[in-house]
Amino acid sequence: MKPYALMVTASVLVLSACAVDPDYTPPAPPASAHYDREAEARPGIAFGQKPSGDWWAVFHSDKLDAVMRRSLAGNQNLAAADASIAQAAEAVASARGGLSPQIDYGSGLGRQRIDSPPQAGASNFYAIGAKVSFDPDIFGGTHRAIEQREAFVEFERRRFDAAYLTLTGEVAAQAILLASARAQIEAVQALLADDRKTLDLVRIAHLTGSVTKIDVTLAESQIAQDETLLPPLAQQCDAARHALSILAGTGPADWVAPDFDLAELTLPLSLPVSLPAELAHDRPDILEAEAELHAASAAVGVATANLYPRLNLSASFTQAGSDPGTMFEPGGVFWGIAAGLTGPIFHGGSLQADRRGAVDAYNASLARYRQTVIRSFGQVADVLQAINHHAEERSAQERALASAAISLQLSRGGYRGGEVGILRVLDAQRAYQRALLGQIKVRTAQYLDTTQLLVALGGNSAGAAQLTASTGDLSE
Repeated sequence: MKPYALMVTASVLVLSACAVDPDYTPPAPPASAHYDREAEARPGIAFGQKPSGDWWAVFHSDKLDAVMRRSLAGNQNLAAADASIAQAAEAVASARGGLSPQIDYGSGLGRQRIDSPPQAGASNFYAIGAKVSFDPDIFGGTHRAIEQREAFVEFERRRFDAAYLTLTGEVAAQAILLASARAQIEAVQALLADDRKTLDLVRIAHLTGSVTKIDVTLAESQIAQDETLLPPLAQQCDAARHALSILAGTGPADWVAPDFDLAELTLPLSLPVSLPAELAHDRPDILEAEAELHAASAAVGVATANLYPRLNLSASFTQAGSDPGTMFEPGGVFWGIAAGLTGPIFHGGSLQADRRGAVDAYNASLARYRQTVIRSFGQVADVLQAINHHAEERSAQERALASAAISLQLSRGGYRGGEVGILRVLDAQRAYQRALLGQIKVRTAQYLDTTQLLVALGGNSAGAAQLTASTGDLSE
């Protein structure tokens, strides 16, 4: 073997034995074993159990499930996220091409002059040929670049999962708000019916001379005040319907969401709450942060490989001649084989700075990952406490409603008997109104708490992107 060939072979063997940075290692599981010990111990919380299936199935609403499927099939944010995954996957394919030999062709024509005899003079020249080049990636820079782009694919998949989770959470929340507004409208309409009965009673009493015109005016004022409650609730209904149409990927005039009723939604008696260690593998935002961390780790490898030499192997084959007819004669064949080794000597410290910057970026990604985990624990803890507090509030509202109903009944009876004045009746009506609307609002809060908890636990959204890729439809 020639001396230069021995040198090249030895260089390849020595350099191939070098490694640039260790392989990526996923972060350790979170050390926390609880979200909030007090909240986890309350009745109705099945701590340590993982939700299964479609999370919104806990409400046992076929109507909600149908709207959810329509939204998953038509939402444009999901369509955009799906296209982003495909784009990232093509970037991986592009990077992998760097591991294969690169084959190019070239052709040319021109005119040249040769002053050396016996071929002195001007002549035309024609050439066509091919060139093959190959970078064996001895320090793994290309492999690290591929790894980085694969991490970006995972990042986009997790962003899809996050969009899926956000969409389903918003659909459920808007359906609950629509049901709540409709329940409050029905309650106000019932109150207005009672107001009109009271007004009729007062007018009859005024005709008999047992009350004054002031009592009639007060009863009419109560009706006018209660009627002001309806327009804001109607606006809440319209806004929720419009939001559901938009979430489903249609305009409000093109598709109208069905009416939802609180009575049609089942509030689960027990809610499964997965362990913190499982949450880190269920929430898409945590997995998204981990994919970003993986990409940052690969970027360190790329920056490290740039500090070392690169070996390039190439071969060329060219046919040339003074005219097209002589290009393919035996004397017009030119070929060559070469190996080149290039490496940095002095770049003003830029390559070292690039690597230090990549390490800093990795540390920043690690900190963001840890903060994302901590924030997710806090969100679960907040919702768990909200569930407990709203359960207590609902019990109090139920007692207040029952007490207000009895007080209103007694006040009306006392008014008929002349024992109390109209102001006592109107005050009792206002107390009953507040209690009735308060009870509806706390029921709404409990449904929203359930939604927020299951979404905060990840909503079984991990893998939604893969499901779309395999079936092409999340609504199935």
